[in-house]
Amino acid sequence: MSTVARPWRGIHVATALPFNDDLSVDYDGFAEHVRWLAENGMDGVTPNGSLGEYQTLTDEERARVVEVAVEAAPDGFGVMPGAAAYGSGETCRWIEQAAQAGAHSVLLLPPNAYRADADAVVEHYRAAAAVGLPIVAYNNPYDTKVDLTPDLLARLFAEDLIVAVKEFTGDVRRAYEIAELAPGLDVLIGSDDVVLELGIAGAVGWIAGYPNALPVASKKLYDLATSGQAEDIAAAVPLYRDLHSLLRWDSKTEFVQAIKASMDIAGRKGGACRPPRHALTGAAADRVNADTKAALEKGYC
Repeated sequence: MSTVARPWRGIHVATALPFNDDLSVDYDGFAEHVRWLAENGMDGVTPNGSLGEYQTLTDEERARVVEVAVEAAPDGFGVMPGAAAYGSGETCRWIEQAAQAGAHSVLLLPPNAYRADADAVVEHYRAAAAVGLPIVAYNNPYDTKVDLTPDLLARLFAEDLIVAVKEFTGDVRRAYEIAELAPGLDVLIGSDDVVLELGIAGAVGWIAGYPNALPVASKKLYDLATSGQAEDIAAAVPLYRDLHSLLRWDSKTEFVQAIKASMDIAGRKGGACRPPRHALTGAAADRVNADTKAALEKGYC
């Protein structure tokens, strides 16, 4: 089924957010970035995720980021804002704001300041789904301490509360169990460094970080990994090896700084992060610099 029919499918870039020198949001730069990603083959954007530093934004900034993404998106280009919040009521308000702005779906963590049990998780998604936009669940037990296990995802899907899951655990075995317990639930690649493995396992989308810097190479890798053809998988392996030292930053604490640094090196505006994040220094900065330049020298862009 096409991304138009299911707008959460394909590559949605978890957009980095540019700031001005005074660390105010550069909305014009963000709009240009959304248009550039569309021109370079991406299927949509996911603003107000962790890569977009949503935790550091005011309510007004966070709302405007969604509006700018929708305004900049060409026809057929998906906008899937993050709707994470401390409480279910606040989450619902962000989903309502996304719907009013014209977003096509939302990405939603389980409660992220409360180690909710299964029943509380279901109630959270039940309230969110009632707003009316398609909900893509986001399984990130490292940050939320709530694990959307395959059986819990199956329960959410059976109630029509979610349409897909962004799988960030790195445990690629889960894709097969999810397919068994919740056939029809779309699995989206949630971490850049398991693109090949989850592509082979049947993923139908990727909520991605490194396409902020290297969209063309990222799309090629995703297309090869998800085609289901043995010859494409074989062709994907050397590309994956070349990019993996960068892709694995998406799973590290400093992923925002690393991806923004790669953007700067690639000629995009990555720029500074808002505190408490600070720029990479020392060995980490040297590694990102060297690996990004190596990728660019090989013609990846």
